[in-house]
Amino acid sequence: MSQRNHIRPAAVFASLIALAASLPGAHAVESKAATPPVAAAVTVTPASRNEVVEAVTVTGTLVPRQEILVGPEIEGLRILELFADEGDKVAKGQVLVRLSRETLDAQLAQSDAALSRADAAIAQAQSQIANTQANVTWTKQDLERAQSLLARGASTQALVDQKTSLARAAQAQLQAANDALAAARADKKNIEAQRGELMVRIGRTEVKTPSAGLVSRRTAKVGAVAAAVGEPLFRIIADGAIELDAEVPEQRLLELKEGQTASVVLADGSQVAGKIRLLSPEVDRSTRLGRVRIALESDSKARIGSFARASIELRRAMSVTVPASAIIYDGGKATLQTVVDGVVRAKPVEIGLINGGRAEILKGVVAGETIVVRAGPFLRDGDAVSPVTAGGSGK
Repeated sequence: MSQRNHIRPAAVFASLIALAASLPGAHAVESKAATPPVAAAVTVTPASRNEVVEAVTVTGTLVPRQEILVGPEIEGLRILELFADEGDKVAKGQVLVRLSRETLDAQLAQSDAALSRADAAIAQAQSQIANTQANVTWTKQDLERAQSLLARGASTQALVDQKTSLARAAQAQLQAANDALAAARADKKNIEAQRGELMVRIGRTEVKTPSAGLVSRRTAKVGAVAAAVGEPLFRIIADGAIELDAEVPEQRLLELKEGQTASVVLADGSQVAGKIRLLSPEVDRSTRLGRVRIALESDSKARIGSFARASIELRRAMSVTVPASAIIYDGGKATLQTVVDGVVRAKPVEIGLINGGRAEILKGVVAGETIVVRAGPFLRDGDAVSPVTAGGSGK
């Protein structure tokens, strides 16, 4: 055998190691392996105090707070004139419609004539009473003279009986005259009552509004016969007050109360301020929805029957808020990852309202604490990080 056949494997391995160590860059690899790992860069932001507004959104239809239906109080008369149209503001007692009154005027003339006849009958009865009263007085005195003569023997009983009969007849005539006067007066009262009713009917030929408001609909037409049944002549929004009649889930209904402010968005996108005026005491059994009435400002351009939605303010406060993406939920509990001196610290928190991409923190952190903007499972409590402020540079 030659000599090289006696070289041991261990010696060969040692030689290779020595050769590798002598190669350029060997010390650089060793130095790089000894360098500690670089901390992960994370985006952070400070927890800040902001105004938080909690609200409930409801939808519904605009309706009049109180609608007045104006119709004729007397039927069968034609419409002669109209004094209001849709969209007009009307005052209390303003004449809206004038009806024909020719028939009523003729009846009034007949009533006036009957009243004159009643006055004449009363005067005649009073004159008759005066005449019969004088006759009663004369027959009474004549009877007394006959009785006096009979007592002295200067007259007869037959004459006294005759005078008595005449006195009784005169008294009966007086009673009849009094009865005639009473009947004439009763007739006059009856005619006056009929005339009063007729005057009321004549007064009703002018259809007036019982309250000030805004005319929302007019069905009256000149020449048409007014009727109390069917569609009213006018529909009026009392005082122009319009409300949003909206539905709200029963669980949110308990959070509402009268007087709470609301921002109502109309169909054209414009906004109108409003307040809750009425909360329904009843919840629909099938839909589980309650009703709320929101009164709108009187000078709004709202139109009844149109759709609208409202945001009802429940609470307004200055609270600590953080980005909603910073919250970690684990087993129903919320946690935030804060950064203190370059180290991640997890903190349990109590969450309030979440709106507009930010979450209200009721308990757990205070304003100014550094929060990891987008928390994730790659970070653990105690990890070293390199914080980069959102919208800025690292620090």
